[in-house]
Amino acid sequence: MIIGVPKELKNNENRVGLVPSNVFNLVKAGHQILIEKGAGVGSGFSDEDYLENGAEVVEREAVWQAEMIVKVKEPLESEYSFFKKGQILFTYLHLAANQPLIQALVDAEIKAIGYETVEENGRLPLLQPMSEVAGRYAVQAGSLYLEQSMGGKGKLLSGVPGVKQGKVMIIGGGQVGENAARLALGIGADVTILDINPQRLAYLESIFSNRITTLISNPYNITEEIKDADVVIGSVLIPGRKAPVLVTEEMVKTMDPGSVIIDIAIDQGGNFETSTHATTHSDPIYLKHGIIHYTVANIPGAVPQTSSKALTNATMRFIMMIANKGLEACIHECEAVAKGVNVYLGHLTNEGVAETCDIPYVELQTVLED
Repeated sequence: MIIGVPKELKNNENRVGLVPSNVFNLVKAGHQILIEKGAGVGSGFSDEDYLENGAEVVEREAVWQAEMIVKVKEPLESEYSFFKKGQILFTYLHLAANQPLIQALVDAEIKAIGYETVEENGRLPLLQPMSEVAGRYAVQAGSLYLEQSMGGKGKLLSGVPGVKQGKVMIIGGGQVGENAARLALGIGADVTILDINPQRLAYLESIFSNRITTLISNPYNITEEIKDADVVIGSVLIPGRKAPVLVTEEMVKTMDPGSVIIDIAIDQGGNFETSTHATTHSDPIYLKHGIIHYTVANIPGAVPQTSSKALTNATMRFIMMIANKGLEACIHECEAVAKGVNVYLGHLTNEGVAETCDIPYVELQTVLED
């Protein structure tokens, strides 16, 4: 199979869909790899690194002629014209918050697989590594924007002897929440996690040796806890659907000026009513009701060397499987791949996206090519 890896165009998105070691393994398996010039530079990989491992380094137009396109983030509008019928697109899609992209993929009759909806044994293996990065980075960003020079209240999350530490409130106890708690505890913050699943909260209490406060997530508890929180991290995502709004504008108004909100769910609409838009790494924050809002939609892009390696560690086995067997065979043999298919030859095949966006849903098995 001919596999193309374009350079990411999203603002300050320096991750890359394949790293040189992935190329080596794919070429060894008999596949042809086209890398856009400079695609890996932001992650620390030169064009020569790719050439040495068997890739061809080409211009953007040539990359998009490949049978399968492997990216990191969803294509931007400027890339829609490159789509061609029957082409496989494997990347993060987050279609529930992007109807123009749905239409472009449907119109072009693309076979689009979303990393975030590949599901295996109840887990999201291609979302997990970036959730780990985003959760840990969220605490790092929150700590930075609490600094007075950044517009924050001037508080050190760790505190010092004789001075109380800062409070990190995490809504959602999944992979993002767990990893945010891990870093926040590591620097000495006071950590509270809210989740709707008592079993998950019990697990978190256990792994963190009861050093965190856990609460059932509901409007009352969120209202009470947010009042004295210094950093609030929203991390609740529903695969294929728009993220639920859990924090109202009235709740945000009760926070102390200079506190920080990190909305990790912004690429699916956000968990905060005051998350009015996604921001970028070059302009990451805005102020609303005196509260700093960090709503960058591609948080792991801030640390691309770590993120590219972590992501491709997870995606590579699926890329190799599709390249070796073809997408249709993989859909029949691997439920995880089948669940990942969001659009197939002009049809929207993800039920959650269809319901969220009020677009007709077609069951994948009814439209599969022979």
